[in-house]
Amino acid sequence: MPIEPETQGRDRRDLAEALRSLRRASGLSGERLALRCNMSQTKISRIETGRALPSVIDVERILKALSVPAEVADELLSLARRANVDYASWRAYARVGLYHKQAELKALESSSHMMRHFLPAIPTGLLHVREYAIETLSPTLATDPARDVARAVQARMDRQAILDDRSRSFWFLMTEQAVGWQRASARTMAAQCAHMAQVNTKPNVEIGIVPQGVRVSGTPMNIFVVYDDRLVTVELFSGEVVLRDPRDIAQHLNLFDLFWSHALTGDDASVFLEEASNGFMRQRN
Repeated sequence: MPIEPETQGRDRRDLAEALRSLRRASGLSGERLALRCNMSQTKISRIETGRALPSVIDVERILKALSVPAEVADELLSLARRANVDYASWRAYARVGLYHKQAELKALESSSHMMRHFLPAIPTGLLHVREYAIETLSPTLATDPARDVARAVQARMDRQAILDDRSRSFWFLMTEQAVGWQRASARTMAAQCAHMAQVNTKPNVEIGIVPQGVRVSGTPMNIFVVYDDRLVTVELFSGEVVLRDPRDIAQHLNLFDLFWSHALTGDDASVFLEEASNGFMRQRN
């Protein structure tokens, strides 16, 4: 089923109303249902009023406690899975200003303690030097929406201060192609690679690089970021999908671990980045 932004709110309202109706039809109070589900009564109330989005596992527990028939449960679980997926297009972000997206990312990073970035195509904004950020945030196609590049770049640079917060850990896993894809001038690429080698020396940062010559059983299909164990963001050409289903999160964590097991890490990753920087410097000359 296609993920359309205008359906997200309706799915969530429908889910809340259905769970509330089933609980009332069962004759259970919110407090008694909470006891059966091992949840707080406050959480049940927030789910039923639409103020809190239940995970698929939450819905499974509620439906089991209410002894809902299998065919009804399947329908509601499908609804819960749809409700736990968000989609936003880059056009929508551009309309309100891409710097708002940077502020959203900053808030998400500030509320997380471990972030795992899988980057098969390009380094993430937390690792960018300014010149590289300018290139990646500037429109490249005639169909790209207009945007305030300078403001978005500054917001991206401001976000990078969180890398110095040692209470948080960052794992950046790139392919060799992501490191070497020449998105900017040779001089900027050299600076970008040297900067990433420097960031790799931070005590709360781990950079991994999967070399092209290594056989890997998985296929690096999309950029994704896992925030703790609570949500995953997946980047597409047209926009971004947010997944909250614990099974989707577990799948992406397993994928991250698979690719990480084939990566150069620590000093080996730093040496790789420094050599890439030197290669771009020679190309410049």
